[in-house]
Amino acid sequence: MRKITTFLWFDDRAEEAAGFYTSLFADSRIIDVQRQGEGGAVMTVEFELAGQRLVAFNGGPQFKLNEATSLYVSCESQEEVDELWAKLTEGGEESQCGWLKDRYGLSWQIIPTELPELLSHPDPATAQQAAKAMLTMQKIDIAELRAAVGR
Repeated sequence: MRKITTFLWFDDRAEEAAGFYTSLFADSRIIDVQRQGEGGAVMTVEFELAGQRLVAFNGGPQFKLNEATSLYVSCESQEEVDELWAKLTEGGEESQCGWLKDRYGLSWQIIPTELPELLSHPDPATAQQAAKAMLTMQKIDIAELRAAVGR
């Protein structure tokens, strides 16, 4: 058993959400589905996303997912950013600076690997230009970031 696993509270769509999420990433799978009695309602779904273990729980409507917790996805290319952004915002909503909320209410950060590199650039002017460009974006655009820093 893993010592720490991310636990996500859903109203009643945990199994549907876990199935959707595992369809998005390689090295992802449903591990176990716990039901309330034989053939009963789904209580928890244990799953892996790109090797990261999570549990989705059908806990009812009293608690909601919010932006205080998000899944951060490091993307190697604009194509990966675009593909994940399109799939995750379908039925969800876009936000600022690479953040979005999916149709189940879970917040995600879809971030190209180049963004944190530019934001922590040793030249303060480059880092500042990257931050300024990022603040104008919803989905992060690598070409726009590069143009903003003169690359």
